[in-house]
Amino acid sequence: MSIYCRPPTPFHFNYCDRQLRLHLTLLRLTRSREHYKFDFAVLSQIRTHIKSWWQQTPLPTTTASPTFQKWHNFDQEQWMPFVSHKFPRPGIRHQWAGSFRIVSWNVNADAPLPKSRVSALLEVIKTTGAAGVVFLQEVSRKALTALLEDSWIQQDWYTSDADASAFGNQKFISITLVSKLWVATDVIMLGAIWRISLPSRFGRDALCCDLIVKSSSNHIPGRNSVRIRLINAHLDSLAINPSLRPHQLSIGASYLSAAGRGIIAGDFNPVPPEDDDLVRANDLTDAWTQLHPNSPGHTWGVYGEQSFPSNRFDKVALFNLSPSGMGILQTSELRFCSEKTSVDATESIPKAHFSDHLGLWCDVGWEEDRPRPE
Repeated sequence: MSIYCRPPTPFHFNYCDRQLRLHLTLLRLTRSREHYKFDFAVLSQIRTHIKSWWQQTPLPTTTASPTFQKWHNFDQEQWMPFVSHKFPRPGIRHQWAGSFRIVSWNVNADAPLPKSRVSALLEVIKTTGAAGVVFLQEVSRKALTALLEDSWIQQDWYTSDADASAFGNQKFISITLVSKLWVATDVIMLGAIWRISLPSRFGRDALCCDLIVKSSSNHIPGRNSVRIRLINAHLDSLAINPSLRPHQLSIGASYLSAAGRGIIAGDFNPVPPEDDDLVRANDLTDAWTQLHPNSPGHTWGVYGEQSFPSNRFDKVALFNLSPSGMGILQTSELRFCSEKTSVDATESIPKAHFSDHLGLWCDVGWEEDRPRPE
């Protein structure tokens, strides 16, 4: 057992024992020739229950088995695995401030010169104010290297990944960043972090993590901490039938429900009109439509550089959380030239935006953890 793991409590042992007895009974009563697929579904449920117990992380009973990983912190001139097994020392506010800002952006893995584009994107994020969480999608290997070499990221952020181990055969992954200042100031503990493989034609997954927030106990009697689950999602692209996006989002929603509250945000890739109802159909709140019901909120194709109409591909969906503010982050134009290009030739080099997506920022909180006016 890792030195960072707390000893399992008797409750955890009893819970795990009951679940194992239940599933083993089902296996004994199942005739494998008639219900071969059901056997594997039960085995997957057993695996998920054991992982849930071992990681002390509530997980839904689904066939999407989680693969746990570690947070990373830049220390002693290198990125190192980091496990937050206790709350940090009290910071300025000593308790949860009531809301936090999340930023989500698709980086565009196919565009050239990832280092220049990542640098430009981070400069825009810096202007949004004190973001607590950043979701990035379509991060290529070169873009990840550029991200990890950035001094601002090294100094101020925890990252979900510090090497290419999560790529497998994929050309890009999603990355989650959490602000060190926010964690220290609001007394937040980084919980478990894991990926779930989604049913996908493109090998997509969802990057999940839990934040354990020191609650304002004066406003929630008997509760000292609250779990917020964050899911960084990149749903399947294109208008391919049957669409797997409904199933993908329902899996994400089940993980939020298991935690009690949370966010699923990122590139939802809605194509047909029925995709517009997926968030509501999964009992989630679409932050943009709640705050800006009369604005289209398009985040892709807005510069006319694509051959398809502009669309609101990127979304922030909430479960038992409330949005208090939300906006769109604009891209800037870069001259895509190599180091070998002469200075005199720069005027002839075409300019392009550092991503084909616009970014989103959203301020998120929940009502019961805020003081009520007297």
